[in-house]
Amino acid sequence: MNKLYRSRTDSKLTGLCGGIAESLGIDATIVRLLVVFAACVSFGSVAFVYFLACLVVPKAPYGTIEYVGRY
Repeated sequence: MNKLYRSRTDSKLTGLCGGIAESLGIDATIVRLLVVFAACVSFGSVAFVYFLACLVVPKAPYGTIEYVGRY
């Protein structure tokens, strides 16, 4: 399994969803929709965990080859 990084190429807010999608090999839009849905259902606790994870998960180093998920 790949190490989790925040994406530099596929980022909308912080790159965390893009990094999760790259490590799982799926489209980042699916991950973003799941995070938004989970944040709404959990009354914001997922949003809190998301921003904590943004502080802990490092940005991808320059020069890494990233799977973007688009063809």
